[in-house]
Amino acid sequence: MSLFVRRNVTAWGPTALAALALLATSCAGQDDNAPAPKAGSPTSATPHGYVEGAREAAEQQSRLLLNDPATGDTRVLDLITGTVHEASPTTGASGLTTDGRFGYLHTPGGTRVLDGGAWTVDHGDHVHYYRSAIRDAGRIPAGTGTRVRGDAAVTAVTDQDGRAAMYGRSELEKGTVGNPIPLPGTHTGAVVPYAEHLLSLTDDEDGLAKLVVHDRKGERVAAPDAECEDPRGDAVTRRGVVFGCADGALLISEDEGGFTAGKIPYGADVPAEERASHFRHRVGSDTLTAPAGDRAVWVLDVTERTWKRWETGRVVAVSTAGEGSPLLVLQDDGALHGYDITTGKQVSETERLLRDVPEARTGGGAGAVVEVDRSRAYLNDPAGSRVYEIDYNDNLRVARTFDLGMKPALMAETGR
Repeated sequence: MSLFVRRNVTAWGPTALAALALLATSCAGQDDNAPAPKAGSPTSATPHGYVEGAREAAEQQSRLLLNDPATGDTRVLDLITGTVHEASPTTGASGLTTDGRFGYLHTPGGTRVLDGGAWTVDHGDHVHYYRSAIRDAGRIPAGTGTRVRGDAAVTAVTDQDGRAAMYGRSELEKGTVGNPIPLPGTHTGAVVPYAEHLLSLTDDEDGLAKLVVHDRKGERVAAPDAECEDPRGDAVTRRGVVFGCADGALLISEDEGGFTAGKIPYGADVPAEERASHFRHRVGSDTLTAPAGDRAVWVLDVTERTWKRWETGRVVAVSTAGEGSPLLVLQDDGALHGYDITTGKQVSETERLLRDVPEARTGGGAGAVVEVDRSRAYLNDPAGSRVYEIDYNDNLRVARTFDLGMKPALMAETGR
């Protein structure tokens, strides 16, 4: 019996139906359960980045992974079709994170890997979009507090004690976890795959975290002399990997096969409780956001290497699509607010969307979150058992509402 049951959750208006008709025309025959064309067959060439069993699509195949830790209800919401896939339950999850394709549900007994069945392969000058069947891909033997980061080749898992290991992405794509390759030493924060290497920070006797670089065999390689006091949070951008530090951010970039490191300082002393400790942004963007305490937001422009701090009122969740797009802040009034990212001036606001506003969420934990892609933002409403789709380029218009029949206390977007 299949672990996944599909059902539609929302009606489509005329505009949405027209868009769906165009999609059906451009993606005719792309049934996830139909056999994929074989590589090298006369009727199809193997696309760049192709994975066995997948189908290439004309546009990004965005999906939302959803979970209610209390009941274990687990869903995958296909944002192209508006269909919900019911997955096997996972109870007691303390967090949900993703690497763009796979979702990682962190529980005391281990981390469940859920293949969301949608992903993007970015080759710089062009991209490929794929979709395939949704399925379980096993369990990683590291539970609550585990940090998972991945790229197209490897998945790095760092447990709560700082021990880390690499898993082959190709094994996960086949539906199995496979055998890990352990990394030596202990690590402060997440190990981050980047530029065919793995970057991490390790403590030394002075209490400062030092940059360490491993190759994909797990061997340490030459790295710039860089340190980070009290590291918290990380993000991958087109400019490099950002680690949050007590005095700002540490940026590690690739440079002709090697790496360079540079600091992006706050420019002033920032109390520990107001530091950026968990970054949110659109995948592919070089603009990062983070709460700055309870009533303000940090905006880090990695390209310009500048920080801005905007007073907003109590922050529950925050994100942005980047340059030219508003800073999106869910506040304790239950409304989503839009701010000019360069001036900090409020420019838009929704009606109250959440009647029961949860506590601020950090590190993939339960609560409301703002997920942002290239044209829409998504806001989960656990108490209301729904997800809102927001057009942030149209004065924060609510484009669609998905009534789910479960409480989506955990949410992450895949397909990116």
